[in-house]
Amino acid sequence: MPDTTKLAGLADALLALHKPREPGVLPTVWDAWSANVAAGAGFRGLTVGSHPLADSIGRPDGEGATFEEVTTRVAQITGSVDLPVSVDIESGYGQSATTLISGLLAAGAVGLNIEDTVHSEGGRMRSSEEHAAFVGELRAAADAAGVHVVINARTDTFKNKLGTDEERVDIAIERMKACAEAGADSLYPVGFHDEETLARICAALPLPVNAIANPVDGDLAMYARAGAGRISFGPIWQMQLAGVSAEWLARWH
Repeated sequence: MPDTTKLAGLADALLALHKPREPGVLPTVWDAWSANVAAGAGFRGLTVGSHPLADSIGRPDGEGATFEEVTTRVAQITGSVDLPVSVDIESGYGQSATTLISGLLAAGAVGLNIEDTVHSEGGRMRSSEEHAAFVGELRAAADAAGVHVVINARTDTFKNKLGTDEERVDIAIERMKACAEAGADSLYPVGFHDEETLARICAALPLPVNAIANPVDGDLAMYARAGAGRISFGPIWQMQLAGVSAEWLARWH
């Protein structure tokens, strides 16, 4: 059985890192090695990305890994670092909210990303109401488990080009507001936004906003000015490492 007292403390620590204009940077890791690198660099919380995790075990992104494969890797990560860990669970792997929460807590995780693209159903997007309802189910399951799991509700409005270019920001804002009302703790309109767009989104939303950044050339000050409350790297850190590693190894052909 998971130690709910310890997990509750880690969840509180994770939530405390979400500060608009003073964003907590949560490096996106994929295994125990990368988690230890990030912990050694002094970060106080981590995210586990679905894309880099899937790559690390030879699976495609988009729920190519099973939930059991994900939680196995997550348990290795949480067992190697004493930090709060949030996990990208994509659209939920077709599992119930109760199964997802219990599996994450058993693996030692205290946060999650949940997105509105349903990979197991041809990549369709959940409606705003459907996505918010699932966020509410996850919140209820976490409450029942006795741990305030930090829910980062994601929308793929920009990634999937929902609506017209002029409509897209407003669509994302409305979808994120519905998730906030359903019990989310932070909101993730995934995409690389310019400062003006990100500031507009942050100003319109009632909860801290997660922004994705490139760890190599991203500007932390810009994200803070725009009002972001949390920063993660998606698959970018792993991709950048792969690129420089390929350059090093090419010298040995």
